[in-house]
Amino acid sequence: MNLSKFGEKFTRGAGITKLMDDLGSAMAGGDMLMLGGGNPAHIPDVQDRFRRRMEAILAEPRGFETMIGNYDGSRGNEAFMDALAEMLRETFGWDVTAKNIALTNGSQNAFFCLFNLFAGEMPDGSKKKILFPLTPEYIGYADAGLTDDFFAARRPSIEMLDGRLFKYHVNFDELEVGDDIGAICVSRPTNPTGNVLTDAEMLHLDAIAQDKGIPFIIDNAYGTPFPDIIYTEARPLWNENTVVCMSLSKFGLPNLRTGIVIASEEIAAAIGDINGVMNLAPGGAGSRLAIDMVKSGEIIEISQNIIQPFYHRKALRALEQFDAALGDVPCKIHKPEGALFLWLWFQELPCTSKELYERLKARNTLVVPGDYFFPGLENEYWQHKFECVRVTYAQDDDAVAEGVKVIADEVRRLYG
Repeated sequence: MNLSKFGEKFTRGAGITKLMDDLGSAMAGGDMLMLGGGNPAHIPDVQDRFRRRMEAILAEPRGFETMIGNYDGSRGNEAFMDALAEMLRETFGWDVTAKNIALTNGSQNAFFCLFNLFAGEMPDGSKKKILFPLTPEYIGYADAGLTDDFFAARRPSIEMLDGRLFKYHVNFDELEVGDDIGAICVSRPTNPTGNVLTDAEMLHLDAIAQDKGIPFIIDNAYGTPFPDIIYTEARPLWNENTVVCMSLSKFGLPNLRTGIVIASEEIAAAIGDINGVMNLAPGGAGSRLAIDMVKSGEIIEISQNIIQPFYHRKALRALEQFDAALGDVPCKIHKPEGALFLWLWFQELPCTSKELYERLKARNTLVVPGDYFFPGLENEYWQHKFECVRVTYAQDDDAVAEGVKVIADEVRRLYG
C-alpha cells in the first residue's frame, strides 16, 4: 500500500490506538482486570436517569425518529447549545451564547481540530507548536498533529507530600513561550495523574497566553460543572482568549461521542466549518439525550451528588489498597484530586514501564505505561518517564482490589 505522509503518520501505531485496542479486546474477552482504559464506570443511578430519558424520547411523537433521522447543523444541536449557554451564564457568569459553542464527535475530535487550527505549517511558511506547560499529559494528544515535531512540553516541578503522595506543579521558572508556540494547552483535572492545576497556576498561564496573543486551551472533560469529577477547590476559567473543552463521556455517555467547545465566536465557527468538511455534522444523540438535564440543571445535580462522590470514594479506597499492598516498595502516588486515575511512580524501577505493562498483561491485568503520557518530550531523556504507570479505579471494586494485588505482587518481584 503506497501511503501519503498523512497515511504513514496515522497508521504507524499511536499510543491511544494501542490503548483502545487493548480496551476493546479485553472487554470482548471478559477475563482481563481492566485497570488500564479510560472507560467511565456504569453508575446505576446515572444510567437509570438516561434510561428514563430515552423512554421519554421514545414516547414523544416522532421523538425517536427525529433523534436518529435528522442532521443537526455543522456546529451541533442548536437547542442544546442555547440551553448550555444559558446554564453557563447562570452558573459561572460567563458571557456566552450559542454562537460561542460548537459540538464535535467527542473531545478527541475537538482537540484534533483545535490543535491543527493553531499549530503546524502557517501561511507564511513558519511552523508553530502546541505547548504543554506541564507534563505528563493526556495520551490522546500525542499523535493529533498533522505534522511531526508538533508539540513542545515542559517538565513539572515535583512537590513531595506526606506519606506516599506527591504533586506536579507548573515550573514557571523554566517556562519559556517562544514565537513558535501557537497555543497553550492543559487538562484540568489532568489525565493521567488526577492533578488539578491551582487557580493561581491557571491565571498565570492565561496571562502568559494573552500576553503572547495565543489561545489558552483547557481540557475540562472531567471538570465542573459536569461531570465534576474533582475533589478539591477549583474555579472555572473562561474568557475570549480561552477555549474550554467539555464532554458528555465521563458524565456517562462515552459511546455517544459528544464533545463541546466553548470559545470565541470566531473559533466556534471555525470548528463548525471543519465539522462540515469532516463529518457534515456532529452526531446528535448525546445532546438530544442530555438537553432536558441541561435545561433543568439536573446535569449539575447528578454530577455533584452522584458522580463526584462515587469516584471520590473509589479513589480513596484504591489509594488505601495500594498503600497497604505495596508495603516498602519505593512507590509514590500522585495526590488524587480528580479524574478516574491513580498515577504510580516506581522510583528506580528495575525495568521500563512498558516492560511492567507486558508483565502485568501476561497476568490478565491491564495498566497503561507512563511514557505514552509525555507528548512533546519524546526526544528528551528523563528517567521519570519510564518509572510511571496509570491505573484506573473506575471499574468494579472487586476488580480494582484484585488488580491492586497483582500490581503490588509483580513490582515486589521486580524489586526483590
